[in-house]
Amino acid sequence: MDHSGVEQVRLVPWSQGDFWLLQRSNSPEMTAHLGGPESEEKLADRHRRYLAVAPGGMYRVELADSGETIGSIGYWETQVRGGTVWETGWATLPEFQGRGLAVRAARALMEVAGQAAGHGGHPSLHAFPKVDHAASNGVCRKAGFTLLGQIDLEYPKGNPIRSNDWYVNLRSSGTALPSV
Repeated sequence: MDHSGVEQVRLVPWSQGDFWLLQRSNSPEMTAHLGGPESEEKLADRHRRYLAVAPGGMYRVELADSGETIGSIGYWETQVRGGTVWETGWATLPEFQGRGLAVRAARALMEVAGQAAGHGGHPSLHAFPKVDHAASNGVCRKAGFTLLGQIDLEYPKGNPIRSNDWYVNLRSSGTALPSV
């Protein structure tokens, strides 16, 4: 596939210096589907968790050509439907939304999680956007996830939400992802 003229992304492992990105993503606009902004203390706790995520990983997403940060993405273990799976979540800064960059980041993360799956990790990657979050559901669809159905979750803890359960089989071979 010819990628000329298409912005590419790179995943950079989360580091101590990435706390600013959590602060920048902590706006009412960016957290509307996540229970709202968090306190500085909760952001610091989240940053510590991101630095320690294992198994799994958190990443700062940057434009491959310029190195400009556009958001974050990661994957981690979670319990759902009676089993342990990889879960993914992302945040794209407002000025970079609507350009297909979150889809490219999700695909890049699928490759990373797929390598983990090949080394004894979980065979599937799930995303749980709220049913009314059109943009994140669109990212899932365009990135090649399959919709399993709806599921009731809590995010953050104590805040019930109705989410879509999207998944991708990380161990399937030869599966072509749709183009953006």
